[in-house]
Amino acid sequence: MTPLPDRAPDHLTLALPKGRILDDAIDLLSRAGLPLTVPEKSRALRHEFPGVTVLELRNQDVPVYVDLGVADAGIVGKDVLVESGRAVYEPLDLRFAPCRLSLIREVGAVGAINRVGTKYPRAARAYLNAQGVPAEIVKLNGNIELAALTGLADAVIDLVQTGGTLRANNLEELDVLFHSSARLIVNRAALKLRRDRLHPLITRLRGLVAEPQPG
Repeated sequence: MTPLPDRAPDHLTLALPKGRILDDAIDLLSRAGLPLTVPEKSRALRHEFPGVTVLELRNQDVPVYVDLGVADAGIVGKDVLVESGRAVYEPLDLRFAPCRLSLIREVGAVGAINRVGTKYPRAARAYLNAQGVPAEIVKLNGNIELAALTGLADAVIDLVQTGGTLRANNLEELDVLFHSSARLIVNRAALKLRRDRLHPLITRLRGLVAEPQPG
């Protein structure tokens, strides 16, 4: 197990993703008692608060920083966590940023699926293997739906939130691999070394998540 960097036992380092999850993550963590505020727009990637350091990372890097012990804990989407394959502790579904990872084709498409385009090759391979579909997987970035529209792939596996993009492009979901939402993840060594900070935090977050949601 990779040792954690030298820090005060009561100091937490958190890995949080840039973009849409960051503000919600900081709001929830602050309601759980951490002295955090949304960072001002700047080029800074590390933000210092009393007893807490926040690392602002790309989504895909959050599980890496937590697994390797640079961060004690983090918040990341389940889709990113599954694709990372990192052995972190996942104590809590935070129930925001909901979406689903789905198999998508053009409406009315027929014939075998021989090639699949996706940002999620690990999850795609596990799903296709379970379905007995020996398709080629093409790793793509950007607008994955375009692969199905141009014939680059017979199907794509991608995140769906409202389905609006699919409807606008004559695409449909054929199957849902799994549902995703923001998850709290924790470094396994930190869970022991910083238990006095992390265990109460997890308990408070669990209570907040269990509260009835507005609307």
